[in-house]
Amino acid sequence: MDKHTKIYVAGHRGLVGSAIWNNLKQKGYSCLVGRTHAELDLLDGVAVRRFFDEERPGAVILAAAHVGGIMANLTHRADFIWQNLQIQQNVIGESYRHGVQKLVFLGSTCIYPREAPQPMKEDALLTSPLEYTNEPYAIAKIAGLKMCESFNLQYGTNYIAVMPTNLYGPNDNFHLENSHVLPAMMRKIHLAKCLDEGDWTAVRRDLDRRPVQGVDGSVGEADMLAVLSRYGIGPGVVTLWGTGTPLREFLWSEEMADATVFVMEHVDFRDTFAPGTKEVRNCHINIGTGKEITIRRLAELIADTVGFRGEIRWDASKPDGTMRKLTDVSKLHALGWHHRIEVEEGVRRLYEWYQS
Repeated sequence: MDKHTKIYVAGHRGLVGSAIWNNLKQKGYSCLVGRTHAELDLLDGVAVRRFFDEERPGAVILAAAHVGGIMANLTHRADFIWQNLQIQQNVIGESYRHGVQKLVFLGSTCIYPREAPQPMKEDALLTSPLEYTNEPYAIAKIAGLKMCESFNLQYGTNYIAVMPTNLYGPNDNFHLENSHVLPAMMRKIHLAKCLDEGDWTAVRRDLDRRPVQGVDGSVGEADMLAVLSRYGIGPGVVTLWGTGTPLREFLWSEEMADATVFVMEHVDFRDTFAPGTKEVRNCHINIGTGKEITIRRLAELIADTVGFRGEIRWDASKPDGTMRKLTDVSKLHALGWHHRIEVEEGVRRLYEWYQS
């Protein structure tokens, strides 16, 4: 990939997109294009076509998506399937119409069946039912990777789909209802510690930056306590969803960015399946660490990092989600990329970023 190639990073302000943008800049790519949601609504097919007409990118990294945690996936099922399908349809379709040389599509390991053999190989796709809680989102991402695969097979394009494991890092979403498990737990534990220490200045600062149900740091202490208690946050105590027993794999977002740029630079569609394969499928690439940790142990790790000495409770009436979801990263390793940051270091880095 030429350093002067115009690269459109869709979702360049998000958790992964911002890390990809920075990685590309650090590697010397001088012609990057990004648009905020206010500047370009990827659900608007006319606007997306106009953007491609005007900018004519030579490469595209599709990191934009409608994402959220278990509660959001459960309660907004229609939004998760139709918005993601629409984004993918518009961006991948216009990339083909405008002759984009290389496209990297970011999916998710939730594409795999709930009972997939562990660790999950790429060929586990579509072998049994999906996890119910995020089925609409998973189906959308499966459609996206199949779009890439099908365009490649019919039209000879070079679109690569990568499936990252659970990601966390700078610019993460710390919304108490819609964020993923690690940043949500970190914020809850941080606030419980602040309340336990009576550090209302820190609580007000946190709510000013990220209001909860419209409540910011300008209200009284009782009002702040009331809204935080709805999310299981109190002085010296925090209640987390589920039993804490599920196992999860976590990858630092800046490493995901590095893996994505590596794939863009060094991996072509023909590298994703064995020569002579009669039925070409499952050409996507898992991106992860191949290591896992229980949610309970993760909560303890976050508490140690934050300095929280209070009580962590578990609400077993709430869903755990998939009990285990570990990726097989042997294809990624064979292509030449390996992770370096372990979750212990990543949690420390994320808390430092959150505090700053």
